[in-house]
Amino acid sequence: MCGQCVIDHVKGTMLSRRHFLAGAAVGGAALAAPLAPALASETSGGTIADLTHDLYHAFPTYFGEPGFEANKVFNFADNGFNLFTLAVNEHTGTHIDAPLHFSADGEAVNEIPVANLMAPLVKIDIAAKAQDNADAEVTPDDLKAWISANGDMPERCCVAMYSGWDSRLGTEGAFRNADDAGTMHFPGFHIEATQMLLEDTSAIGIAVDTLSLDYGKSADFATHYAWLPTNRWGLECVANLGELPASGATIIVGAPKHRGGSGGPTRVFALV
Repeated sequence: MCGQCVIDHVKGTMLSRRHFLAGAAVGGAALAAPLAPALASETSGGTIADLTHDLYHAFPTYFGEPGFEANKVFNFADNGFNLFTLAVNEHTGTHIDAPLHFSADGEAVNEIPVANLMAPLVKIDIAAKAQDNADAEVTPDDLKAWISANGDMPERCCVAMYSGWDSRLGTEGAFRNADDAGTMHFPGFHIEATQMLLEDTSAIGIAVDTLSLDYGKSADFATHYAWLPTNRWGLECVANLGELPASGATIIVGAPKHRGGSGGPTRVFALV
């Protein structure tokens, strides 16, 4: 086959694939549906927002102990290249909770279907009430208010709580916000809101900008136990949600893929 023939063949194949994807998105096929916002963003000059915090030794963790270490074993001056060994708690920094995290036999992080890692993003803004009450939670009323303002939640979406909590990272102790008895105080999802999402929507993920899907003083992890065993995922310590609109963005979750993992540090970004 001549060189120009090869080029023409490749161009034709790419064009056919583009038309196929566009048709699938318009047709509303379940797995193709999350692709539509990304394609629209590409063609309309959309932007990419980074929703991931830098991961470092002192990043706050749920249990209060450092969850990340990087040790340099080769350096450029002596070896001509740099290389670090990492020691990481799966649930450190911006990270994903796989279904296995709170279930006996749910999907491990490497088993989450890739089609489930891209979704329309619903942002529930509770920053105002979280400023007045560190124990604020996303409630059914918050979800109903979003629906009233924006319409029904998209199919297979991710519902993210924005509480403004990431602004506390620069102040020591403020992100965990533990009292003298060691009880933490930060926002999360109320179990009734979680149940509403399970019963009334097809949401595949929830996300928070705090250390836990459940609010800080939870003693029973009710949202974790209700949500994750249904083979849905959660994201914790998400950054920069304040930059996103209430609707219209698409979240992409770069989940790790170590076998049998209950989660792991994750690169998360949004197409707007």
